[in-house]
Amino acid sequence: MLDNDLIRADTPGCARDDESVTVFLDSAGSSLPPRIVTDTVIAHLLRESQVGGYRAATERLDDRARVRTEIAALINAAPSTLALSDSASRSWADFFYSVPLSAGDRILISGSDYASNAIAALQRARATGASVEPIPSDSSGQIDLEALRAMVDERVKLVSLLHVPTNGGLINPAREATQIAHSVGALVLLDACQSIGQISIDVTELGVDALSATGRKWLRGPRGTGFLYLRRELAESLEPTRLDLHGARWSGPDRYQLAEDATRFEFWEHDVAARLGLGAAVRYLLDLGPQNVFDAIAERAAHLRAALPKLPRVTVRDIGTRHSGIVSFTVDGVEPMAVRERLAEQGITVTVSHASSTLLDMTDRGLPAVVRASPHCFVSYPELDRFVAAVAAL
Repeated sequence: MLDNDLIRADTPGCARDDESVTVFLDSAGSSLPPRIVTDTVIAHLLRESQVGGYRAATERLDDRARVRTEIAALINAAPSTLALSDSASRSWADFFYSVPLSAGDRILISGSDYASNAIAALQRARATGASVEPIPSDSSGQIDLEALRAMVDERVKLVSLLHVPTNGGLINPAREATQIAHSVGALVLLDACQSIGQISIDVTELGVDALSATGRKWLRGPRGTGFLYLRRELAESLEPTRLDLHGARWSGPDRYQLAEDATRFEFWEHDVAARLGLGAAVRYLLDLGPQNVFDAIAERAAHLRAALPKLPRVTVRDIGTRHSGIVSFTVDGVEPMAVRERLAEQGITVTVSHASSTLLDMTDRGLPAVVRASPHCFVSYPELDRFVAAVAAL
């Protein structure tokens, strides 16, 4: 069981229980970090100001290595299969652009895939002569496994799977989809941007070839952090499209030698303070007990999914058979942006997901935008009820 009073005390943004505290429901965007995260980042920046960035980084070599160790513990991976980066998008693209593609090859994307992923897929298809095809959704809204099974053949080289969409609460069947893709030898890249930190992720069980994730959302880490996981064989064999003296060693006038593990996908220059903050965030989650946090998030989202449909003119837009901590909805007669602004006036933070972010899914459902509420474990039930009452008053 979680000590919610302690968690709220650890979170400066909700340290008090009164009407002046913002009800924060945007962990799917950029969550509120616990105090240990900001303290870690600020302490390192101050140390850099005292002794310079190089010496400050050298002093924290063990702590920097521990960031990978802690992420590895969270997702059941080996530290050597992890590359740290500045975002999930960077991690996703670093892997995606490194997979060899030729004319006639096929790229499959999820029907609810994120705009950045789709744009990259279209760009590579244009450059290589490959094709991009969306995987249909089934009647529940998640990836249609039977349709995927019928689509795959030996020309499918890469499958982009979205674990949890940005615009709603479903969880896609990643393990089953991965097995289907692997049956024809395709590589699977799982976008875990919205799932890491709010649902259990075991890369061994999922079987994916690569996974990209961010630090700023459900992990509650700093902005400008993320990581890439690669299956061990790929971490030791796939060559990134870009290299520097960290990802490779200049071994002769006309030769270079790649790093022996996933660090070949890293660059030497990075935000040391932010990465230490990411490590602090993951360590905080591990100390709380990840499943405790995951359960608390699911319970809060379920509370909203039960309460919102009871309000007149409110429609919950979540689809799928398994739900995440994202709750999407619309209010008849009030544009989603207006809902967001009117709630902000009452000290309630939500966000809006536009069709341009998940074009295929939102177009199919005839939704130009939805309001997105995403409560983390630090949100209290009185705050959830305050939010529901504010929506009712719209």
